Amino acid sequence: MKLIKAYIRHRKFAEVNNALRNNGFCSMTIVDCEGTGMYSDHEQEHLSEKYSFIDAYRVIKLEILVADEHVQKIIDIIRQNGRTGYKGDGMIIVSPVDEVYKVRTDEEGIVAV
Repeated sequence: MKLIKAYIRHRKFAEVNNALRNNGFCSMTIVDCEGTGMYSDHEQEHLSEKYSFIDAYRVIKLEILVADEHVQKIIDIIRQNGRTGYKGDGMIIVSPVDEVYKVRTDEEGIVAV
């Protein structure tokens, strides 16, 4: 199993989400957050409400837990639908997952996903 974390532009979320759902990937965690870094989107940049001393830009963080065989398909979907062609289009991180446990049913492993 793998955990995919994708940071994408706020305005590209609907496209990415629709494409993932249309391909059968509907289980994900969605976090509306702020980012900073080498890149800044001057059209979207704002003074952070939580950290008033930094300029930030809004990003959506997606977390998707999947079987290994689905990783490349999800990466391709995010790249194709999240891309604008400008700096700051985002980042995708793939991490191995050793164990998963479902709280309600006590299922373990890929069955719990």
